[in-house]
Amino acid sequence: MFALIVIIGSIPGARADAAEVASGVVLHSCAYAVLTFLVFTGSSGTPAQRTSKAVLTIAAMGAFDEMVQSFLPYRHGAVGDWMVDCTSAIVTSTLLWTLWTTRKVPT
Repeated sequence: MFALIVIIGSIPGARADAAEVASGVVLHSCAYAVLTFLVFTGSSGTPAQRTSKAVLTIAAMGAFDEMVQSFLPYRHGAVGDWMVDCTSAIVTSTLLWTLWTTRKVPT
């Protein structure tokens, strides 16, 4: 999924077309919230460890995405977009941590 985000975001005009449907903040928030969910639920450890893994992974992914964009003449990397990615990861991980600890299934 992350590869698709980077590839589709690198297609000339794709971002402009997507802007007709949703703003950049909405697109970044939704995409990176889904990625956070996948990393959190796909990793092992305590909820705190899963949260740390998810937030750090998403921060790295978001930074990589913005770095790739900075090399494209028709795009630009933005710290603000990276901050939206990280905020989305923190909010999603916190929600998942809360749900994970309150809805623990007996093993």
